[in-house]
Amino acid sequence: MITTIFFDIGGVLLTDGWGHDSRRAAAEKFGLDWEEYSDRHEKVGHAIETNRMSLEQYLDRTIFYRPREFSREDFRAFIFAQSQPKPESIEIVTQLVGSKKYFLATINNEILELNVYRLEHFGLRRYFPIFFSSCFLGLRKPDEAIYRLVLQVTQQTPDQCIFIDDREVNLECPRELGMSTILFRDVERLRSELRQAGVPLSD
Repeated sequence: MITTIFFDIGGVLLTDGWGHDSRRAAAEKFGLDWEEYSDRHEKVGHAIETNRMSLEQYLDRTIFYRPREFSREDFRAFIFAQSQPKPESIEIVTQLVGSKKYFLATINNEILELNVYRLEHFGLRRYFPIFFSSCFLGLRKPDEAIYRLVLQVTQQTPDQCIFIDDREVNLECPRELGMSTILFRDVERLRSELRQAGVPLSD
């Protein structure tokens, strides 16, 4: 029986925080050389998402290593402005909270400063008592270690859990550990697959 449901945040409950599309949009808006920026981002991606580097250090390494015609404040504001809610997904979470039948938590990769902003700005603490975020744990998806830690901390067995993520690669390890998984594509299919897993939801 399912007792615990883990959600990804970016791509499921909210738009991606600082994913490929957002970075590409930034390159276009600010006139960055995409290949150069992408290469620099990839070199520090693990460090920034596991809190081994601050957002300001990230900007130093990837953007402001040379003079720019735009300000640090403008670029930082652009990063935060990319976060938008997915109301229909949040409605599903609201129903699950209201049922009082399930333990809910998140498993997400995120930059610390952006993660804290998103949890606060979109009121996610109203729904989830705990956030297994890469920036808090020093581990990130799809590493198996983060999923093992989640199970140890929550004291749930894999067969009691569902994990919902919008990237197949992030579902492979949880599935191998014995968790049920749902690849998020759209809200209607999410509702359908949760129902198939024995999680009742209203339309």
